[in-house]
Amino acid sequence: MITVDARPFAYAFPPEKTALVVIDMQRDFVEPGGFGETLGNDVSRLTAIVPTVARLIGLARAEGWTVVHTRESHDATLCDCPPAKRERGAPTLRIGDAGPMGRILVRGEPGNAIVDALAPIDGEIVIDKPGKGAFYATALGDVLRLKGITHLIFAGVTTEVCVQTTMREANDRGYDCLLIEDATESYFPAFKAATLDMITAQGGIVGWAAPLAALEAAVAREDGGVTWK
Repeated sequence: MITVDARPFAYAFPPEKTALVVIDMQRDFVEPGGFGETLGNDVSRLTAIVPTVARLIGLARAEGWTVVHTRESHDATLCDCPPAKRERGAPTLRIGDAGPMGRILVRGEPGNAIVDALAPIDGEIVIDKPGKGAFYATALGDVLRLKGITHLIFAGVTTEVCVQTTMREANDRGYDCLLIEDATESYFPAFKAATLDMITAQGGIVGWAAPLAALEAAVAREDGGVTWK
């Protein structure tokens, strides 16, 4: 077991039964000129975590952990996008409309791709999800079960929406979950802070949280004191 200095208390996980889940690090959410920016959001907050997420993915690959990437995306026909989702609010662009990087949240469009610095490599799992949570209407649960996964480490965006939703889904399914605090972000700082508090409240009602440095230190201890870079 690897034990991480986390909150509300130490998080221990068996590396051979652990997966890193990187949520929705897509161009349309993260990059300037994408859908997120057209909604008036400051995407620089999300762009800033890319190097940290890359470091986390590199650690997972070096240690041989299962790596899962998710994309919020829809079929080109929008048959998997309910009207209640597409018609919510009054944005200038809706799901399926032509945006700065192609059709919004449609599979195969440039904006729906994961940013280059975090792109999946051969053998890594990519889950296209039509909802906020990665378990809803996807094969993720079956994939993790077949691999014998019991523990999940999370990164990605946004903290209060797709990341938290997936963590809650995972918690209900019996997974022990750790969120890497500096590898997740929100367009709204207060939302991220509140989500971290909600996740770890009441003895870790949803899961644990820790900075990447704490995870790296824990892995280094397990690897005999060799600091991973």
